[in-house]
Amino acid sequence: MRNFDLTPLMRSTVGFDHLSRLLDSTLNSEGASAYPPYNIEKLTEDDYRITMAVAGFAPEELNVIVQEGTLYISGKGREEEGERKFLHRGIAKRAFERRFELAETIRVGDAKFENGLLEIELKRVIPEHKKPRQIDIRSSEESVKTIEADAA
Repeated sequence: MRNFDLTPLMRSTVGFDHLSRLLDSTLNSEGASAYPPYNIEKLTEDDYRITMAVAGFAPEELNVIVQEGTLYISGKGREEEGERKFLHRGIAKRAFERRFELAETIRVGDAKFENGLLEIELKRVIPEHKKPRQIDIRSSEESVKTIEADAA
């Protein structure tokens, strides 16, 4: 793996530390686990959905937390009561934590658990002051108002 030193870039910028963390975590995630598998869907221009396959987990064993622009999804299975003897164990129920860095305009909506799939709705909400707005252009003639008097 190739390591990139972002120190020169970070020396000349202010307020972009989140980009440094994002790049660092992305570049260093080469050996990250692919468990559990997930999809990220773009439903409309402003709506997204993360669907995560969490077979074997109950809803109360899963946590969805949003903190400082990061979505954390974690799961920790309960200890099973009694001794079970498996000949083959293909359903992994090991603890996990997934992180998703969110843009400033992304808001997390509902989370739904159905048929072993955890679905999290995301929506882009652009503040009014960041939306494009049309500026009216006045001509110089419009700025001069003339009052006409009737000749009596």
